[in-house]
Amino acid sequence: MKRGFYTIMAAQFFSSLADNALLITAMVLLATMEAPAWMTPLLKLFFVLSYVLLAAFVGAFADSLPKGKVMFITNMIKVSGCALMFFDVHPLIAYAVVGFGAAAYSPAKYGILTELLPPEKLVAANGWIEGLTVTSIILGTVLGGALSNPEISTMLLQFDFPVFDFGIDTPAEAALFVVTVSYALAALFNLQIPDTGARYDHQQRNPIKLVVDFGNCFVILWKDKLGQISLAVTTLFWGAAATLQFIVLDWAKQSLHMPLNKAAILQGVVALGVALGAVGAARFVPLKRSLCVMPLGIAMGLVVITMTMIKDVRLAYPLLILVGALGGYFMVPMNALLQHRGHVLMSAGHSIAVQNFNENLSILVMLALYALMVSFNLNIYVVIVLFGLFVAGTMYLVMRKHAANQLEFDSIALIGEHKH
Repeated sequence: MKRGFYTIMAAQFFSSLADNALLITAMVLLATMEAPAWMTPLLKLFFVLSYVLLAAFVGAFADSLPKGKVMFITNMIKVSGCALMFFDVHPLIAYAVVGFGAAAYSPAKYGILTELLPPEKLVAANGWIEGLTVTSIILGTVLGGALSNPEISTMLLQFDFPVFDFGIDTPAEAALFVVTVSYALAALFNLQIPDTGARYDHQQRNPIKLVVDFGNCFVILWKDKLGQISLAVTTLFWGAAATLQFIVLDWAKQSLHMPLNKAAILQGVVALGVALGAVGAARFVPLKRSLCVMPLGIAMGLVVITMTMIKDVRLAYPLLILVGALGGYFMVPMNALLQHRGHVLMSAGHSIAVQNFNENLSILVMLALYALMVSFNLNIYVVIVLFGLFVAGTMYLVMRKHAANQLEFDSIALIGEHKH
């Protein structure tokens, strides 16, 4: 891998670490404010909403400047969202600003991979980025939890800087300060990202034309025989992964009788499985064979259903690692294939904006359906079975569609095809 790739990984790690630590800090702030319980899941909703609402604009922005510069600017938007919490702006609004920065950061982060690396290294690069992102999610959640621990926050508040007085007097402010330092580290790495020299045609500035342009890219990617398959799989995966986070918490409470702070560790166990699967795919699945991993999506759906039979935490750990590993192993090659097709058919930034729009819309829809099932007081075991059957059934339909496409085209030839 080129040196620039490791700089991108470091920038991504610290930025994602800060995002996840900030989410826990925002939850603690809501609790301190004695905000109603329904506001907590809204943090995730406000964050994800930017990805859907800004999809038409962030791709053009990512392609209008060198990607390292875009990552620096959008990282500073995240810092300003974090700073808003310092000034007592409502956590929901502040975290929405962070989501705004994250939505604009994403096309640059993934887009630069297709500019920097040849197609045959994309699966490996994606494996490393996804593995590292998952690690940063686990560590960010742990960091956020640690910062909300009274002993640690008391220790932080005892630090006195010579000359400077940062005006940090409360545990929440101490936590926000540490999160801001993580964003600052990401910004330093952003400044070191090399300019790949890739330049795109002059980008539209007219919002209506941008929406039309986004609509065209959306249609192109969904009509492409390989694009539609990889897009369908990644869209399903991210919606399922977000819903599974909440399912695991509910299931741990009911089946394993775990309190919330211990149940949250199980989310980390699933994430660890995803990281292992992602690194495994990076090692063993070349781009040309990326479509062979689809049956693992069906397996993942069916394995999830076996959660209903587990009552012992010692069995829960290996099961959740397996669920995560299956997910990571089938998602990473699909992500790489989708990036490659997007790069061939349009531009890196635009295709990733379309991908983000679909994936985050899927998260919103699946979380809404889950909330609906919870509001009907459906038994958690019924929810798990419905969820598992939905994932397995949808993956089966996608595989059927791919088989039909293959009768029309030679997909392997398509993977090797480039713009002329």
